[in-house]
Amino acid sequence: MPLMSESTGTARPFAADYARQNIPSEEYYPMTDKSEGFTQTSPRGRGGKRKWFIIGGIVGVLALIGIIVGVVVSQVNKNNNNDSNSSNSSNSGSGNSTTTIKNENDPSDFDKDSRLHQSFWGFAYTPQDALLPWCGASQNNVTRDIQLLSQLTTRLRLYGANCNQSALVLQAIQDTKVDMTVWLGIYVDSNEEAYNDQVKAVEDALKTYGTDHVSGITVGNEYILNTAGTDSTTSSIYLSASKTITDKITEVKSAIAGLGLSKTLPVGTSDAGSVMSKTLGEGIDYFMANVHPWFGSVSIDDAAQWTWDFFQEFDVEPASLASNKPDVYIAETGWPTESMNATESNSGFGGPKGEASLANLQTFLDTYVCQANANGTEYFYFEAFDEPWKAQYGGVEPFWGLFDKDRTLKDVTIPTCS
Repeated sequence: MPLMSESTGTARPFAADYARQNIPSEEYYPMTDKSEGFTQTSPRGRGGKRKWFIIGGIVGVLALIGIIVGVVVSQVNKNNNNDSNSSNSSNSGSGNSTTTIKNENDPSDFDKDSRLHQSFWGFAYTPQDALLPWCGASQNNVTRDIQLLSQLTTRLRLYGANCNQSALVLQAIQDTKVDMTVWLGIYVDSNEEAYNDQVKAVEDALKTYGTDHVSGITVGNEYILNTAGTDSTTSSIYLSASKTITDKITEVKSAIAGLGLSKTLPVGTSDAGSVMSKTLGEGIDYFMANVHPWFGSVSIDDAAQWTWDFFQEFDVEPASLASNKPDVYIAETGWPTESMNATESNSGFGGPKGEASLANLQTFLDTYVCQANANGTEYFYFEAFDEPWKAQYGGVEPFWGLFDKDRTLKDVTIPTCS
């Protein structure tokens, strides 16, 4: 599996060591580019199918260890050397950031982009290169992203704690002095070692940075969907998967309680919007539901209303039946802007109103964002940036970002909400 993106151009670091103040957990996720600055990534390539549960599975066959090590070394060298020689035209050149640094010694001193407005309740965010086993995420790149995203929202959610991302994000919030909180994530699959390492990394980050900028901890993302598929919420496989998640939530709560933090953090899970149930609700503090009108095969004109209706029926109502009344959020909602191929470029509705396009993204922004804010829906827009590493999955998967992978705003107008 390749790095999420490869870096080209000249790194532009902050002059001071502001970002290296006791960054925890690097024994779990050693960073390959501590001294690098903002990486200028190559123009957007074409990409594929979205499946978040791929992060956890790392090859364990002993016969392949030598090959894996060779690949890791090769990829890390590419990332660190900023090699401008590319074998593919889609991996050459450099993009433009929407944030201008005014003072390289002070990341809180940056110019704002007049096109951006703090209109979104929250954003789903994955740092660039936060992918096992390479872990090329850098503090400077994460800080750049926080500067950018702070102009759009005051809330972020992460998907996992791989590659030290909890600490990197909290450090960036601290350094930029922006008004932002984050729901940390712990990714769950069959890899227990990776799960345990993530729990330790989250503990370490909380001990270092405290809870002022942390709103919760999300254990798992689409674990139940991946395990139980579309089985009913009363099937044995669904109940087993739900118990796995609620047991891990209990473990995480116990581990966090032992830290003696200044406040009690809620611990919940994120999954497909269709898997919420009273049974699951009893074992969690909150549920984050992925609710995508694109996958509902609806017209863009109906997408905003469909999202509201689906969320109310399949998530809000089941949560209200649980005795503890867990909070519910929309974990992901959005609209893709293009596809790798024509056969997967339509939601299934047919015609232009079902296309992955900038025009339809604009319609979704115009009909959902401010309206959701007004009706009290707590949602995380999916997503901040295009993710080229998902090209391996085909279709629209890499192209859900409001920005392209170079952190350049797509040709859309951000709504201004009163």
